[in-house]
Amino acid sequence: MTQSTYAELAGGRPGGETSDPHHARRWLILVMIGLAQLMVVLDATIVNIALPTAQHELGFSSDARQWVVTAYALAFGSLLLLGGRVNDLFGRKRAFLVGLAGFATASAVGGAANGIEMLIVARAAQGVFGALLAPAALSLLTTTFTDPKERNRAFGIFGAIAGGGAAVGLLLGGLLTEYLDWRWCMLVNVIFAVIAFAGGATLLRHQPPESRPRLDIPGTAASAAGLFALVYGFANAETHDWSSPLVWGFLVAGVVLLGVFVRIEARVAHPLLPLRVLLDRNRGGAYLAVFLMGIGMFGIFLFLTFYMQQNLGFSPISSGLAFLPMVGTLMIGATLSTSVLLPRVGPKILVGVGMVVAAAGLFWLSGIDSASTYAGGVLFPLMVAGAGIGLSMAPSMNVAISGVDPHDAGVASATVNTGQQIGGSIGTALLSSVAANAATSFSAGKTPSPQLLVDAAIHSYTTAFTWAAGIFLLGAIVCGLLIKPGVPEAVDPGTPVVHA
Repeated sequence: MTQSTYAELAGGRPGGETSDPHHARRWLILVMIGLAQLMVVLDATIVNIALPTAQHELGFSSDARQWVVTAYALAFGSLLLLGGRVNDLFGRKRAFLVGLAGFATASAVGGAANGIEMLIVARAAQGVFGALLAPAALSLLTTTFTDPKERNRAFGIFGAIAGGGAAVGLLLGGLLTEYLDWRWCMLVNVIFAVIAFAGGATLLRHQPPESRPRLDIPGTAASAAGLFALVYGFANAETHDWSSPLVWGFLVAGVVLLGVFVRIEARVAHPLLPLRVLLDRNRGGAYLAVFLMGIGMFGIFLFLTFYMQQNLGFSPISSGLAFLPMVGTLMIGATLSTSVLLPRVGPKILVGVGMVVAAAGLFWLSGIDSASTYAGGVLFPLMVAGAGIGLSMAPSMNVAISGVDPHDAGVASATVNTGQQIGGSIGTALLSSVAANAATSFSAGKTPSPQLLVDAAIHSYTTAFTWAAGIFLLGAIVCGLLIKPGVPEAVDPGTPVVHA
């Protein structure tokens, strides 16, 4: 086949010119998409560092403090599938720009908050617009990079941002809180959003969808209510016993509602989440991998931050800087896995090996004690865990949305984000409960002393790390069984351009 013929089959013209209006500026679009994704991901952690200062200034209780975090997770996690379908129905450029504008506005309101109520409303609004923005960013990435080699490289960069954004949020939150003001942890989003909005408005082209099927209202209601109940139930587990109706009652309700959602999707003509997207073995395994990595990753950030600040005496800035080696190995693993290894060995090996490597890093980290130092007990296990997450995260995201029908790209992208967000919410609650029980058991029957408190706290952290490692190992086994061996068939270069 001649180069000219191949170009014509690829939907372009001889000489390599493509009919895709985004092709010539695809790398600039990647920068803009990456900035938007970074803003959404780091917002899950950047506020955590600022919360003690905000609590002191605004005068709210510790019970109310958790809702500053939970309000974002509830709105974001429960509305992602709807956000993905809105992308498919009205165009990704419009959804992307509206999401950015809304996120910036909500962030400005949060930065100007004069009380806890205003701050919680702003965080919930961030979650609403984040649910529109996140699937738009991922689906734009899919539709902008149609060449398999370039797409793999782009997904490596995107996967590194998705995996390392939470750690960047910890560092940025520490810097802004210490040198400026806690309000800048919200206001900094306005800067990110303005830059990304200008880039999106300039670089992206809107193409109206060929068809606009009716929105699946019953499915939308069932999915949003089910995901809300799950996130709310796990959020309550951080402050209530697992036997409380506020925990198990909402978890049961969430499972039932999601069961109803699946039944609706199997019957309606225009489902919110077509089951064909989930039932592909590779895609299903990839979604599960992202979900389980979300559980394990947030355990690392949460408990290691506690350990470094409370036991090693690190400042918020030093804690954020301490995560940078992990971000570095994660980025190396993500870019290497998608640009070099994925086209050669396929996702099955990469996802399985990556999760085993991450588990090894966490098992190693569970050996810390009161005499450990950052260099001697934390640094190298953290780098190993980061490399493993990078090896598995980026290929999982790539496989999760490769090969979907053009009109399903938005909801497929939203499902990836839903898996990561719900996984993070579950991981925070589950591992917090495990850690609390471990500390109580360790202290039972012993004479109280300052050293006992230190030892009990460290035991709770190491128990959480061990559980997180077990979750990664479980993911390696289950996803290894689901994902097919070999290199998946590359997306046909002649696939019609998906509407942006």
